[in-house]
Amino acid sequence: MAKTTAAITAVGAYLPDFVLTNQLLETMVDTTDEWITTRTGIKERRILKEEGKGSSFLAIKAAEDLIQKRGLDVTEIDMVLVATATPDMPVAATAAYVASEIGAVNAFSYDLQAACSSFLYGMSTAASYIESGKYKKILLIGADKMSSILDYTDRTTCIIFGDAAGAVLFEPDEEGFGLQDEYLRTDGSGRQFLKIDAGGSILPASAETVKNKQHFVFQDGKSVFKFAVSNMADVAAKIMERNQLSHKDVDWLVPHQANRRIIDATAKRMGLEDSKVMMNIHRYGNTTSATLPLLLYDYQKQLKRGDNLIFAAFGGGFTWGAIYLKWAYNS
Repeated sequence: MAKTTAAITAVGAYLPDFVLTNQLLETMVDTTDEWITTRTGIKERRILKEEGKGSSFLAIKAAEDLIQKRGLDVTEIDMVLVATATPDMPVAATAAYVASEIGAVNAFSYDLQAACSSFLYGMSTAASYIESGKYKKILLIGADKMSSILDYTDRTTCIIFGDAAGAVLFEPDEEGFGLQDEYLRTDGSGRQFLKIDAGGSILPASAETVKNKQHFVFQDGKSVFKFAVSNMADVAAKIMERNQLSHKDVDWLVPHQANRRIIDATAKRMGLEDSKVMMNIHRYGNTTSATLPLLLYDYQKQLKRGDNLIFAAFGGGFTWGAIYLKWAYNS
């Protein structure tokens, strides 16, 4: 009997209409297009401007895009996972609301939070459920409204992030396609370098925490960059070595879109030419949980059945890892 693996069989996405360019940011904060571009590779990012709409809105739109394009019967979805660092609200799971709104009445659902590694970890989770044989159709969505936690007077963070959502459908495969291997890591000592100080159980919200702007993202850029460059490259190289893959065997690197220099360093370590590296950071910035599915969405017409993809990500916490996946269909 053939081994059951978990393959991605459909992709969807949603991007807000408003485009925040580097030129617009020049009017908001002390920065320049050249400064942003040379340090990050970002030229513009999308922002969800509508009042009263959060990450669930982005996730629902991405899910609906996938459902419509695939012609999927939503009642057949067994599970909805929402990878997000910006849930709609504390306590109530964003995924539960998303599942209800798209009509996935037979699905159970929950959120998964590992900062910028959330979607990567979600791939591992979805694949494990599929491989267990218990479930047949799992919708994994990466969605973040990063603009909701940014201080637009802080040029070290507000230039980096954007809002978006991407979704994939995982289904069983018995032909050898889908998720082949994973190497996932964490290091809790890194949480001091990328965090939001207030709003959690250690420092609950108060008038003082709001006044001190402690509900916005803080990043020690140099420390995060140093860890991300070495660790993201290390796990990508590790998973290639473990699966006896040379640079010729890898068709695509699917890297988290945090910084152009981090992506370049990872590709160099893997021995990959630029043509094998998925890149859209210049258009969307860092959309946190949405970067990996957005890459698949943008590049899906170039993907061929049997292509070897290496996913790699690094996020706050610290969280990072790599996944080796064999693409299952021709677009």
